[in-house]
Amino acid sequence: MKVLLVEDERRLAEVVKEGLVAEGVAADIVSDGVTGLWAATENDYDAIVLDIMLPGLNGYDVLKELRRRKVWTPVLMLTAKDGEHDQTDAFDLGADDYLTKPFSFLILMARLRALVRRGAPERPVLLSVGSLVLDPARRAVSRRGVPVPVTAREYSLLLFLMRNAGDVVSKAQILDNVWDSAYEGGDNIVEVYIGYLRRKLDTPFQLSTLRTVRGLGYRLDADADA
Repeated sequence: MKVLLVEDERRLAEVVKEGLVAEGVAADIVSDGVTGLWAATENDYDAIVLDIMLPGLNGYDVLKELRRRKVWTPVLMLTAKDGEHDQTDAFDLGADDYLTKPFSFLILMARLRALVRRGAPERPVLLSVGSLVLDPARRAVSRRGVPVPVTAREYSLLLFLMRNAGDVVSKAQILDNVWDSAYEGGDNIVEVYIGYLRRKLDTPFQLSTLRTVRGLGYRLDADADA
């Protein structure tokens, strides 16, 4: 097994490399995102361990660029962050696993072995519902091939709706999955943002795909005439 470790904490990187070598794993270490991106695209690795907080390019940007270039090497994100949104962002961009610091080396090794066993088959990175397409790697949205600019919050809401396309989701479910736990406002904010998305994704195309199910919530359907 050959692993690339992109980690700017020198002592941690050295300890991890010592452990990998002791397990018979060949390990390359780089300490910034720019060099990590170069190494990951110029060399063949069985897995990449990628920190999020890096100088040069952060781990999210490195991962996004790797997937954009169709580099499908399994990536395990390694970070001190442990929020749900951090994990969601990592998986949305194409990460295969996620481990928070501090961590057990035995767990890291087990995760790496599991990733390598699964291999790195080319995977689809686009979500689509009818003519609506979302590209998580580029955080880009289009309908009928026409780019549709969305804000960060609109993107998160649309991503949740597309992952649950055809199902009714309540305002409470949307708040739980799109807004963070610190939000203390009312659930009317969901209706406001649903309206924003309708004006961008349905109205210009004379469609009615983002539907209100009275008393229950909202449902995203495939294309239908308005």
